[in-house]
Amino acid sequence: MKKVIDFIKSVRSEWFKIVWPNRETVVHTTIMILVFSGLAALFFFIIDSILNALVNWIF
Repeated sequence: MKKVIDFIKSVRSEWFKIVWPNRETVVHTTIMILVFSGLAALFFFIIDSILNALVNWIF
């Protein structure tokens, strides 16, 4: 039982060491992720369209 209590105390002490990001950082990071995801989707769409046209031209 002592090990369980020591583990819980250890988890609790580590929990208070966490540094949470502020709202501005979260919003900025979310916008960056959405922009780069959109750019990646556009890139793959263009590559897929080019390859599709090339395959249709060959066959």
